[in-house]
Amino acid sequence: MPFQTVLCDLDGTLVDAFTTIHRAYCHTLPQFGRLEPTMAEVRAAVGGGLRHAMARFLPEEQISAAIGVHQAYTARILLEDVHALPGVLALLQALHARGVTLAVYTNKHGDAARRICAHLGFTPWLHGIYGAGDTPWLKPEPELAAYVLGELKASAATTLLVGDSPFDIESAHNGGFPCWTVTTGTHDADQLAAAKADRVFPDLDALARELYPLVRQA
Repeated sequence: MPFQTVLCDLDGTLVDAFTTIHRAYCHTLPQFGRLEPTMAEVRAAVGGGLRHAMARFLPEEQISAAIGVHQAYTARILLEDVHALPGVLALLQALHARGVTLAVYTNKHGDAARRICAHLGFTPWLHGIYGAGDTPWLKPEPELAAYVLGELKASAATTLLVGDSPFDIESAHNGGFPCWTVTTGTHDADQLAAAKADRVFPDLDALARELYPLVRQA
């Protein structure tokens, strides 16, 4: 079945924001009596939303306060280090030209996701940007998939999610559509295969070569 809608995760899939994310944790955690985490520790924690990630480092009673500190600092440095991963703009432009409905589907805060997409030039090619705080749900909850497909007037039968983590895979399968993954983010090929990714690619360029022949032609 041709893909008429492609949903894309943001961090680790379309952009490398891990320097920003790591800086925010290094700023926040010492204020709550914790050591600065390594980049590897941060990469292992993220993907399921900020509260889920913060629970890897702090007890429940400190998490809400830490999220406030983290978000305020992230807002100040958000655009300093983030950059598009290779092949992103070419992929978005090519799929848009073929009539595909494109949207960002992320657990990053929605306002931050929209700032990043505008800064990196993604926004003109997107039909929507859906992030944390935009709805009551986060990936991998099926209600989020249903809401986004409804907003885009899309069918699960012709939708693909492109992501980089088991959260993306579970989210897609909960929504009734496949997930193609790249290893440019938080997990390697073996981990993604074990999480039952429908396809695993080293990067977006490799994924695009497989995707272009399948999408609906304009």
